[in-house]
Amino acid sequence: MRDEKRVATEAAREAPRRSSVAITDKSEHDSVRQARMRLLCDDDADRRGHRPQEPFSYDEDDDIGPRGQHPRTPTTTEHDLNVTEDDLLEAKELASQYTLEEVRDIMIRVRKIHEKDPNFPTTVIEKVKTFLDNKAVFENPEQHQHLIQEMKLEAALVTSNSPYAEVRAVVSNKDDPTIPCSTIRSWAIGLVFSALLAFVNQLFDIRQPAIRVMANVAQLLAYPIGKAAENWLPDKGFNLFGVRHSLNPGPFSKKEHMLITIMANVAYNTPYTNYIIWVQYLPQYFDQPYASNFAYQLLIALATNFIGYGIAGMCRRFLVYPSYCVWPASLVTIALNSAFHTDVNPPVSGPFRSIWRISRIKFFYLMFAAMFVWFWFPNYIWESLSKFNWISWIAPGHRDLNIVTGINNGLGLNPFPTWDWNVLLWDSADPLMVPFFSTLNRFIGVFCSFWVVLILWYKNVYNTGYLPINTNRVFDRFANLYNISEATDDHGLFNPEKYANYSPPYLGAGHLVIYMFFFAIYTSTLTYAALYHRHEIAMGFKALFYSLRLKKRPVKQERVLDVHNRLMKAYPEVPEWWYLLCLAIAIAFGVSGIVGWDTHTSPGVVFWGLALCVIFVIPVGIIKAMTGIEVTLNVLAEFVGGSWVDGNALAMNYFKSFGYVTCAHAIWFCNDLKLAHYVKIPPRQTFIAQIIATFLSTLVCIGVLNFQIKSIDDVCTPQAQYKLTCPGVNTFFTASVLWGTVGPAKIFGHKGQYSQTLVGFPLGVLVVVLIWGVNKRFPQWTWARQLHPVVILYGGIVWAPYNMSYVWPSVPIAYFSWIYLKTRFLGLWSKYNFVLSAAWSCGIAIAGIIIFFSLQYTETDFNWWGNNVSEMGCEGQACALKTLAPGQSFGPQIGQFS
Repeated sequence: MRDEKRVATEAAREAPRRSSVAITDKSEHDSVRQARMRLLCDDDADRRGHRPQEPFSYDEDDDIGPRGQHPRTPTTTEHDLNVTEDDLLEAKELASQYTLEEVRDIMIRVRKIHEKDPNFPTTVIEKVKTFLDNKAVFENPEQHQHLIQEMKLEAALVTSNSPYAEVRAVVSNKDDPTIPCSTIRSWAIGLVFSALLAFVNQLFDIRQPAIRVMANVAQLLAYPIGKAAENWLPDKGFNLFGVRHSLNPGPFSKKEHMLITIMANVAYNTPYTNYIIWVQYLPQYFDQPYASNFAYQLLIALATNFIGYGIAGMCRRFLVYPSYCVWPASLVTIALNSAFHTDVNPPVSGPFRSIWRISRIKFFYLMFAAMFVWFWFPNYIWESLSKFNWISWIAPGHRDLNIVTGINNGLGLNPFPTWDWNVLLWDSADPLMVPFFSTLNRFIGVFCSFWVVLILWYKNVYNTGYLPINTNRVFDRFANLYNISEATDDHGLFNPEKYANYSPPYLGAGHLVIYMFFFAIYTSTLTYAALYHRHEIAMGFKALFYSLRLKKRPVKQERVLDVHNRLMKAYPEVPEWWYLLCLAIAIAFGVSGIVGWDTHTSPGVVFWGLALCVIFVIPVGIIKAMTGIEVTLNVLAEFVGGSWVDGNALAMNYFKSFGYVTCAHAIWFCNDLKLAHYVKIPPRQTFIAQIIATFLSTLVCIGVLNFQIKSIDDVCTPQAQYKLTCPGVNTFFTASVLWGTVGPAKIFGHKGQYSQTLVGFPLGVLVVVLIWGVNKRFPQWTWARQLHPVVILYGGIVWAPYNMSYVWPSVPIAYFSWIYLKTRFLGLWSKYNFVLSAAWSCGIAIAGIIIFFSLQYTETDFNWWGNNVSEMGCEGQACALKTLAPGQSFGPQIGQFS
């Protein structure tokens, strides 16, 4: 405990030098300073032998306190409340000012909002229940002082900071409204990076393999550019509306840096509607030359993007303002931002009684360099380390061994499947970023669905034994890849006669399980929102209703508890009509694009797609904000759209764009709004930055797209230069024809070959109700509170072509970070966890870009055993359970299907 005492003392002595965090309330500053002084005095008294007081750190390895005493109660309390010493100092001062009734009111609201919240500490919610349900606490408070004091501390934490340790670790609960944000240099840097990311990502989006430059690269590079502008640019400017705008307004601030990051974050994604343009224009697809019209391309691209903004703005009260909407991905971005702009460096205790003194920024650079060097090994020098299918090396030709353990074409049951950190990031499921309960629940879903895939294939259910077990390709009855032209006419429309003489489409076992679990996810999402978050959704609608009223009346604010909401009241809010106007203009763009050209599509797809988005955006957003898992609506949009416009692939694509893509965009934009909310960027500046950066990005992407389709020979063919073979476009075209041209009725309908997979719809409701009922019936089962039904079902869609190897390695890593380190060494975890995640992601991105342009782009191969061994046997060429003789086919023969 002596090392821990030194850590707490040094932290207290370091605190007065924390000049980077502005405190707007002088009295609060004084109270915190007095509390720190008391800590120093207590520590000094302890050294003289007058006080056996323990510091605020807690270590479960210590069984006794100083001089043989048992640990004092406050130490256990601080551990249970999951707080660091700095958090506790502020909370203690505020807690002393609360009355018992005030604490009771706060805890009633805490229980109502966080009782089923898996992110909220279980020990705290149990103490809250004990506090509220025990009448003796309020009748004889003098007999329950310990519990009352704990609840006062928790009430102070909830009202003065975030109730979540992961948020407190990187997000400041102070703000200085005078810090510059929307400056000339932030706009210049942000727009340049927006254009660069859009250009590079659009150019290489159609390459195999594709390369993506993410917003974290822009965030990393923007800092030295901003500091250079701070040091070199003159302080010259102009006045506009009474505000001076200078080339150099002073130090490059964290708000400027975050505004640049937000602009890059909305710009790096290429417009989804570009896929529609590809499959319309190119002769090997639908061959519709009008799709090269720039105005047409711009209208449909802006429509899908700006509808997302309109919906995101209307959903702020559901997905941005509530404190339970943590948005785990945003914490990594803020951690990197804080590492650059924070001078605070208190020492923290670690395992084996170690003391960590390295600053966040030095730690970032060290870990960035380590990952930059290491990434060359699994991605170029020794590629088999990335897909480390070492079990398959034992017997490459053994079918069953490879089916169960293989990573390329198997199910990935492998205890050590990879040495590549990038494999763990394949679906934005960084184990350092996503809470442990989310990672574990997802693995539970993967493990359960693993047996379903295995049984379907080995039992040859739906003739899956004739096909590879874990492929996302579509096959015909001859076990060959499905030839779309054999079922369509020259315009890409469904031809019943050709289809009847060819074949129905067939899916592999893993692909079938994906669809079944997708169906379950959609019903479970709505059921989960209704059972677990109906109170919060009702509050959001109530607040939205009052905000839209022409005649405003004062309304009781029920969520004043959140400190970040209170701090953001210092800035003018974006009026609702700004978002409504954005939504109306975007809808007009979409209708104009569809009606103004020969699309053979009703403009109704815009409104019906929008209706699908409106139904799901709040439940999907809540799940994403709490778990880091994003439920995508692509399969549901294909299913509904294909049923509605049966035989018209282009109309189905439009429905998918306005149903699925607009919802995805709204979720992404809400994440950016939460970033601005955490860092205290004025909402109107965020809105304008998002709109302009998106508009610029769309123009750049469409310009590059027109260059690609008109100037690159044989683009999207196997003969294309620079490997521009368009794998994503090919997949999009296949889905277009299967769901739009052939239609879901023939595949999943009453007499379709896969109609039984529709059992997923009632299954989703059943799983949610079952887990909700267990929690209701047995509230003392704390482990059941960590079960998240939607995330469990989400694990079932990992397959085809991914597998268990992409999910399992995250489980022990997430446990070590979120359970072991967070509960035992909270200071260490708070200081470094999210910085480590950001450092490794940036190291991978920079190394990936260099490897691509210097080696892969020039086709400089490194050919040796370590780069070839993972492609041997069934891992190189997928194996099937059953084989067909030449000319033989499986399933219904000609005349038995239509």
